[in-house]
Amino acid sequence: MRVLAAMSGGVDSAVAAARAVEAGHDVVGVHLALSRMPGTLRTGSRGCCTIEDSRDAWRACDVLGIPYYVWDFSERFKEDVVQDFIDEYAAGRTPNPCMRCNERIKFAALLEKALALGFDAVCTGHYAKVITDADGNPELHRAADWAKDQSYVLGVLTHEQLKHSMFPLAETPSKAEVRAEAERRGLSVANKPDSHDICFISDGDTRGWLAEKIEMTTGDIVDETGVKVGEHPGANAFTVGQRRGLKLGTPAADGKPRFVLEIRPKENKVVVGPEALLAIDEIRGIKVSWAGLPIAEVSTGAEFDCHAQVRAHGDPVPARARVEAVADDAGVEREGLVVTLNEPLRGVAPGQTVVLYQGTRVLGQATIDAARSLQRAAL
Repeated sequence: MRVLAAMSGGVDSAVAAARAVEAGHDVVGVHLALSRMPGTLRTGSRGCCTIEDSRDAWRACDVLGIPYYVWDFSERFKEDVVQDFIDEYAAGRTPNPCMRCNERIKFAALLEKALALGFDAVCTGHYAKVITDADGNPELHRAADWAKDQSYVLGVLTHEQLKHSMFPLAETPSKAEVRAEAERRGLSVANKPDSHDICFISDGDTRGWLAEKIEMTTGDIVDETGVKVGEHPGANAFTVGQRRGLKLGTPAADGKPRFVLEIRPKENKVVVGPEALLAIDEIRGIKVSWAGLPIAEVSTGAEFDCHAQVRAHGDPVPARARVEAVADDAGVEREGLVVTLNEPLRGVAPGQTVVLYQGTRVLGQATIDAARSLQRAAL
C-alpha cells in the first residue's frame, strides 16, 4: 500500500514507520507543523510538535530512506484544537485537547489530505489495534501492552477513518522493546523522553495560559449547601476534582480538605465539598461517535453492558449504557448517551470524554455533558 507515516519526532512514530517500510509498503513521512510560536520549543520532555521534533522526524526518515515533508496545519490546529480548548474552559468544562487533535487534525485533516493525494492509509505510532471482522469491517481494540494502550484517545475515530488507519505497534509487548528496536535500527530518537503535557502550553502552566486568553472575574466559592467559604480569581481556571489552590477562608467543619465539585460559569461560582461527593454514578454524553460499525443495541435503544473509561490512563469500570435522543442548543435532536456506572468514578467533569469498551474493543465515545452523583443529589 501507499502509506503516509505521521512522524511526530518521537521514538514510537519512527519505529512504526520503520515497520511499515519493512512490511513492503511504499512509505512517505510527514511531520505536522502545528504551531509557529517559538515558545513551543521543547524544554525537557514537554510538547510533541516542536522545531526540535521536526528535525528528529527528518533524521528518522533519512535513516529509513523514505521521503520526508512538513505540512503546515498550524491554522487548522489553532482553530480546531487551541480555540476549542479556550472555548470549553470559558464554558466551565474540562476539554481533552489530545482527543480533539486526533479527531480533527491527525485523523480528519491529515487523512483527508492523504487520501486526496492517493495514499491508502495513515500510519502512526499509537499503541492500539485495528481488527477486521468476518465481513471486512474494522474494529478498534486495545493494544497488547495495556500500560501503554492509547485506544482511549483514538475512540473518536469513525468506521471510515479506521479503514485507512495503520498502527504497527499494536502487538508490541512494551515500550522498552520499541526503544531497543529503535537502537538496533540506528534511530537517534531511541532514548528520547516521551512527550507529555499540553503541547501548546510550553511551560505547563495551564491556569496562567488561560488567564491571558479568558477574562477572569473574581467570584464566590461556595460549599455543597451554597454557603460562601471563599473567593476565587476566576472560575474558568478551576477544574472538577481540584484540591490545591483553593485558598479557602473558612475551613470545613470536619477539618478535611475540600475539592472542586462543580464550575458554574454563568454565576461565576465554584462549588466545593468533601471528597466523597466527587463520586459519580451516572454520565450523560453528547457528540456521540462510534469506532467502527455501532453494535445492534445502538439502533434499538436497548441498554447494553460495557466498561466506561474517562481518562487516557484511567481504569475502566463496569457500566450499562443506552442511546437516547437529546436536543442541542438549536433545538435539533441529536444522539445522546446515558452511562450508568456499576462502580462510582471520582472527579468526572463536563467536557471530558467517556469511551466505552466491550472486552478489548472500543465501541465509541461521547463528550460528557453532565455527571450525576446520587449522594450529592440526596443532599
